[in-house]
Amino acid sequence: MNETTKQCLSICLSQTFDFPALSHYLLDSRRAQLFKEALLIDHKGAISVIFSYGVAVHWNVKLDDRRILHEEILGFAVNPLEEVQEDLFHYSVGDGQNRIHYDHFELESDDEKSLLAISHAMAQSIKLAVFEQQALDTIRTTRHLPNSLATTGRIRLSKSALAKIRGQLFLTKSDINLNYDLLDTPDFFWQNPEYQPLYSMAANYLELAQRTEVLTKKLETIHELLEMLADEQKHQHSSALEWIIIWLIAVEIVISLVEKLF
Repeated sequence: MNETTKQCLSICLSQTFDFPALSHYLLDSRRAQLFKEALLIDHKGAISVIFSYGVAVHWNVKLDDRRILHEEILGFAVNPLEEVQEDLFHYSVGDGQNRIHYDHFELESDDEKSLLAISHAMAQSIKLAVFEQQALDTIRTTRHLPNSLATTGRIRLSKSALAKIRGQLFLTKSDINLNYDLLDTPDFFWQNPEYQPLYSMAANYLELAQRTEVLTKKLETIHELLEMLADEQKHQHSSALEWIIIWLIAVEIVISLVEKLF
């Protein structure tokens, strides 16, 4: 790695930011520019890009500067993550062409919009990683339920426990679905189409389309599990009603017999 190689770090800090308030604060307190879905902050030669959906991408920003900025923007975070997700890349400038090789960006230029174009793909990738982890954690913590149903024919959980699991599954699914449009091509490129090849290069390298397809299949698995839990809950409820009816009939028979005997 040569001396001109620099670091690029993408990090997901929260579910989202209060972006209007954050924009107002950063535009007043820092050298910042607003690009619809993103805020670009100049650290005198280094650049940070803050996205409304809880992600920051840092280009050659020093550790102390990152920490200070994170403390500031976390004040505007909605549902900060307990465990942040991050990706580290390296980049160099003036290589004569734009390409990515072994997590290393070789860039013709490091002008602000070029870095912003790549930042969009990196931010989507790290947000997608959070979604992937949510789906994986949910499937992992509930995979004993299909096993239980396959071996015993029923899920041995109380009604409240089953409702909590269904609620958690639904939260995971809705959180991903409601933010799914984040994985589309950003609106920034409608006004700046000349920078889209940079975005496409990074998006292809980060396999955004393939990973989105896999995530869709994981969501389908969660949906199927939700349906299975709903059916099991209905079965348990109907079974309970059947037993109540049986006991009521039995009581009525006993009462009739007693009346006839006495």
